[in-house]
Parts: sequence; C-alpha cells; structure tokens
Amino acid sequence: MTKQRYINPFTDFGFKKLFGEEAHKGLLIDFLNALLPPKHHIRNLEYTKNEASGETVLERRAVFDIACTGDNGERFIVELQKAKQNYFKERSVFYSTFPIREQAERGEKWHFNLAAVYCIGVLDFVFEEDKNNPDYLHVVQLKNQRNTVFYDKLTFIYLEMPKFTKTEAKLVSQTDKWLYFIKHVSSLEDIPNPLQAEIFEEAFRTAEIAQFTPAQMKEYELSLKHYLDLQSVIDTAIEEAELRGEKRGEKRGVKRNQHETARRLNAMGLSHKDIMKATGLNADELTDVLTKARKKTK
Repeated sequence: MTKQRYINPFTDFGFKKLFGEEAHKGLLIDFLNALLPPKHHIRNLEYTKNEASGETVLERRAVFDIACTGDNGERFIVELQKAKQNYFKERSVFYSTFPIREQAERGEKWHFNLAAVYCIGVLDFVFEEDKNNPDYLHVVQLKNQRNTVFYDKLTFIYLEMPKFTKTEAKLVSQTDKWLYFIKHVSSLEDIPNPLQAEIFEEAFRTAEIAQFTPAQMKEYELSLKHYLDLQSVIDTAIEEAELRGEKRGEKRGVKRNQHETARRLNAMGLSHKDIMKATGLNADELTDVLTKARKKTK
C-alpha cells in the first residue's frame, strides 16, 4: 500500500510506535524535554494507562493517546489530533482534570501539593482563532490580571504543525528538529544533516517500515488508510461547502458539514472515536446524527 521508507507519525499506529513504546521511551523523553522548561526536564518516565474515568459511573471517561509520569511525579498527556475539532481546547482542559485528581491522597496529612501536569497537543490543523497568527507553538498557563503566571504547574502546549515551515537550514533548537522530523519523516529517504544525532538515528530506525513484522505492517496500513480516508473526506466536505456558497464559520453550515462528514466516515467503517475526533461532535450528537441517518434509509 505504501512505498514510503518511514511511517507517517500522524497515524495512530505511527505516533504510538514512535512515542508510546517502552523500548523507545528515550524518544518521548527527548521530545518532551525539548518542550519543557529546564526545571521540569525529566530523566526517566513511566507509561501509565491511557484511560481514565470519573469517580462515579455518571462521569465521562477519557482516553488519551499517551499518558506517562516523570521521575519527579510530573504527569504528561500527549495527544495527536489529526483533524480540526471545535472544542479541542475544552477537551484538553477536561483531560487535565484526571491527572490532577488522581494525585489526591486519602487522610488528613495531604496538603494539596500537586506535581506539575502538562497537556501536549500535536495538531495537524490550525485553530480558527489563530489562523492569522504565525506562531506554531503555544504555551498556555494560568495568569492574573497583570499577565503574571499565577500557577505554573498546569501547562497546555499546542503545536500547530501546518504552520511549521522551517527548512533544514533553519533548524536550530531541539524543538525545531523534532517538529521537522514529525512533519517530514514520512517523505524522507535519508537522515538530513541537522538530524545527524544519536536520538534521531534511533527515531529513524524505529520509524523504518522495512523492520515491521507482517502483523505490524498490516496494522500500520490500516491506520494509514484511516488517516488518508479521513483527510479525503474532510477535504471533500470543505470543497462541497465552498461550491454551495456556504461561508465557513457560519454555525448552520458548520453543523451541516459536521453531520455529513460523520455519516460518510461511519459508512466507511471508522470508529466512533475517530469520527468524533474528525468532526468535533460529542457522543450524544454523533448518536443522534447516525440514528437519523438510519431512519432515512429505512
């Protein structure tokens, strides 16, 4: 299916192959340290379950792409988002509540001394409100009315990958090099000169498709197909909306596109999780859309 030498990190399989495996966790450590302030740099980490639940059966469940804990207790949630989602920022805030609450200790001796929590989003899209802002890296913390950081242990980091346009000659920082790797590795044949370092050599070895087992190859091709199908459906929906003269951003037009895209993705056999990621619909909205679609076909 693919003639590329290296995997596409924007697929679920590719992202977790690079950053979610114990054997290669040094890649995730180096990637995180490139984004973190020096005081929170980590030497080691432990992968934790990527699913968290509320305290009662009525509270919603959260499923993360990668969740881990640093050697000083810092909590990290790393999310890959392949398609624009209307409420991704809200979702990040919601996700951050789980590693905060799980730190609570029973008894009267705990004094709410929390470890730092980082929510990192690697985005294959641009926030609508930031489309005219050239910054591709956004670091968000709680601040007071004087624009001074009020609390530095809760940080949201968003990487808008379409905005990252640096060439090899412009790569200076380790962050630059990791973003270049993530964005371009699937189209490369050899390791570029700026990435001639031990950590990136390991990353390229891990990403090389030729070393996959038949089972891994099958899983990757399925993941790649889902990614390409998702991109195709989204592009088609946008083109059709423009042909109909709908203005992107109008509430009615956006909803219509979301519903049509959800129906197409469902017909293609994508999971409800992937459909919600692609369209921004929540579980109740998606159920309603698919129920109405089934009734129309009867």
